[in-house]
Amino acid sequence: MSTILIVDDKSSMRKVLRQTLEGDGNTILEAEDGEKALETIKAKHVDLIISDIKMPKLDGMSLLKMIKELDNEIVVIIMTAYATIETAVEAMKLGAYDYISKPFSTEQVKLTVDKAIERQKLVYENKYLREKLNDQYNYKRIVGNSDKMKPVYELIEKVAPTDTAVLIRGDSGTGKELVAHAVHFNSRRKDKPFIKVNCAVLAEGVLESELFGHEKGSFTGAAGKRIGRFELANGGSIFLDEIGDINLATQVKLLRVLQEKEFERVGGTEVIRADVRIIAATNKKLEEAIKKGQFREDLFFRLNVVPIMVPPLRERREDVERLAYHFLNRYSAEANKKITKIDKKAVDLMTKYHWPGNVRELENAIQRAVVLADSDCIYPSNLPLDIQSFNKDDSLNYLRDDAGLTEKVENYEKELIVKAMEKAGQVQTKAAKLLSVNRTALIYKLKKYALVAEAEEENLTEE
Repeated sequence: MSTILIVDDKSSMRKVLRQTLEGDGNTILEAEDGEKALETIKAKHVDLIISDIKMPKLDGMSLLKMIKELDNEIVVIIMTAYATIETAVEAMKLGAYDYISKPFSTEQVKLTVDKAIERQKLVYENKYLREKLNDQYNYKRIVGNSDKMKPVYELIEKVAPTDTAVLIRGDSGTGKELVAHAVHFNSRRKDKPFIKVNCAVLAEGVLESELFGHEKGSFTGAAGKRIGRFELANGGSIFLDEIGDINLATQVKLLRVLQEKEFERVGGTEVIRADVRIIAATNKKLEEAIKKGQFREDLFFRLNVVPIMVPPLRERREDVERLAYHFLNRYSAEANKKITKIDKKAVDLMTKYHWPGNVRELENAIQRAVVLADSDCIYPSNLPLDIQSFNKDDSLNYLRDDAGLTEKVENYEKELIVKAMEKAGQVQTKAAKLLSVNRTALIYKLKKYALVAEAEEENLTEE
């Protein structure tokens, strides 16, 4: 229920309004003039004020101005027996929600107050959601404190308060969109729109219309005018994900928006200005696309004013456990399960896994584990098979991006030998048959890759 302050110099009017409104469970406060009303507002929380215009000491219009200076979220309804269009317009310009003309019916008062209270609820809800978003996308809440992530946080902190274009680069699944959110919600534009566009999922002809809008009849199927994403983002930010996938024609229009902050809708001639900050992201090497003539160099330089490189998960392994627990808390709560632990063997497996899908793959793995878990702990058996079967020796990861061809081949060979030995029960003769090599060659490889201890080299099992 809401707290309503009734301000009128006539006690009879205050009594009528109190009887009309308190039956709905509202808390009713009273003030006999504007000065007393201000004292009440400063001392107590008030959601809505119903105030007369003509009062001694401080009239309703002056009170309205002061209320809006003190707390702009308080909803004000003006009452007057001298209602004219001019009075109503002036009150609305000063921030009044509505006005009531005397004499009025109780039904009219209730209807106006109910609408005002509903609006106030929306205001409070929007404020709460906005604050929650601001907190959620504070860069300090991004999970990970590895050395590789520190430069990312430093760049976000420096670039967020500016209007500079930002290009976020990194592999798929590394969290580029989360960085984009952090840039916007830590900027002066945080209370304005944040519009996201995935350029990779929109067809060539559709993308231009999505970004810039179109006029009725501009192409087959254009039954009416459409407002584009840049217009919707006016005053805020637009996040262009997978920017490397847009065609050259759209790149030209995008370059104009960056340079001139203006564009026309598809099929239109009206020049539309838009104050929009562009945050782009890509997992492609745009420098190579430029050489191939697939991406404009001038657009690249406009977008790449402040590049932020998000490292892949394999380069920030010390963050894996922290991220795993972050996702565990989220998904166990969603599944209404009390899972609070991750077995050390499971942590070791996840830490040494190469994570080709990066943080997104880790999130999916934990979500799956939560669904399959039968206790308060995540075990290796709850993890996806790719992770379970991944050898704990990191040197066996022949897919590592930092390994050369020779090293990858040797690591692959080493992995095959280890698996053959496990299958053969550590009997070299059987393992050699599985690998279709003679035992002497196998022993040589075992020694080469240090897969046997020195004390065992003189007494290798032949049976």
